[in-house]
Amino acid sequence: MFHRKPIEERIAERQAQRPALKEGKYFEHGPAKFVFIFGIVFVVVGHLAGLLFLMALGVH
Repeated sequence: MFHRKPIEERIAERQAQRPALKEGKYFEHGPAKFVFIFGIVFVVVGHLAGLLFLMALGVH
């Protein structure tokens, strides 16, 4: 009645239609890059805020 191709075949067909990725243009784990950068920025800003807070209290 409703015959569909298996999901593996449908995925393979879609991937075959896409152009190949160019070497060095794409980052494999894009979301991980943003999480990593956000983490570093968060730690640096947190340390600076803590330092300014302690300096305002006169503790050093």
